[in-house]
Amino acid sequence: MQLPSREQAIELLKDVGCEPKVINHCLAVTDFALQMANKLKVKGLRIDLQLVEAGAILHDIGRSKTHGIDHSLVGAQIAQQKGLPLPIINIIKRHIGAGITDDEAAWLEWPRDIYVPQTLEEKVVCYADKRIDHDRVVPIEEEIKKLKSQGFDEGAERVRNLHDEITQMLGETP
Repeated sequence: MQLPSREQAIELLKDVGCEPKVINHCLAVTDFALQMANKLKVKGLRIDLQLVEAGAILHDIGRSKTHGIDHSLVGAQIAQQKGLPLPIINIIKRHIGAGITDDEAAWLEWPRDIYVPQTLEEKVVCYADKRIDHDRVVPIEEEIKKLKSQGFDEGAERVRNLHDEITQMLGETP
């Protein structure tokens, strides 16, 4: 299957039962992700803007069934059942935190897999998700502080590293 259009992706969120506030969050993440992706493209990096858009819109599709940390796994399963392309499934599966390590996945009793963003598109969507609280852009320090306060020091460090990587690629703070 080819990548869904913006309209098809939004319709899919509605069809599976995502609440309007989830859809609004996904659209805010999409706008932020596309801003970064366009700047990266101008800088000469190879990035698939259509994949960023579709993946960002659909990254929280699993929230139609659960709001737990496993919404990424549930979302990947929904995407697979809907016949979405593997690059979108991977964006959905890898957007939690700044990735879930093998040890964390084992602790969560998740199937063995890669849950850390690998591609530039995955990293951009994951990072955009960290910067959007509900539907507004927040400083990255807010997300890092929240993770640390919840005892997720390693996750906070991964978010910091992802922020540094994106900032370095852009040549500016997003």
